[in-house]
Amino acid sequence: MTKKQTAGAIVKSLEDHYPEALCSLEYIEPYRLLIAVRLAAQCTDERVNQTTPHLFAKYPTLESLAKANASEVAEIVRPCGLGNTKARDIVAACEMLLTKYAGKVPDEIDELLKLPGVGRKTANLIVGDVYGKPAVVCDTHCIRITNLMGLSDSKNPNIVEKQLRAILPPEKSNDFCHRLVLHGRAVCKARTPDCPACCASHLCAYGKKVTGPKI
Repeated sequence: MTKKQTAGAIVKSLEDHYPEALCSLEYIEPYRLLIAVRLAAQCTDERVNQTTPHLFAKYPTLESLAKANASEVAEIVRPCGLGNTKARDIVAACEMLLTKYAGKVPDEIDELLKLPGVGRKTANLIVGDVYGKPAVVCDTHCIRITNLMGLSDSKNPNIVEKQLRAILPPEKSNDFCHRLVLHGRAVCKARTPDCPACCASHLCAYGKKVTGPKI
């Protein structure tokens, strides 16, 4: 099979094994997802989901966060790590959403990248989850697992994103990345990948070495 055909087959295997491909960060408005993803840097999604209800209880609107004192925001988000930096980015991003984008989260990656604290991973998640556009969210799960599968061959997220965009079905790329997170937590763990239990081991370059060809 070509690499594109292999990618399509892996996408199908993961679809069958993980029917629901949902973002693990909880949110009800696009700007709140933007904030949650910023908090998730070097932090677990579980911790973020425990923290954001406190943040949005005190600052329930985009406007209230844009006017917030960054040091007070930092105290609330401190459990997520890098509290001061994340708080400054959150307040500044909310200000920019109001002044430059009329309170609406942009639906284009290039525009999202102009917001403080927003990188390509965040921008891809927003355009994919919020706006339903083709997106490739290159987090640690995506990079590690697609490297093992033989779909990518770099640790650089920008390179991996480009490689995956070339071979993934565009309409399935965003959900594929969500499924990689589920797969990485349940089966393809960083220290101990459980290849015999993997639904795609017969398609995975690393899995074939461990389990042998599927007969």
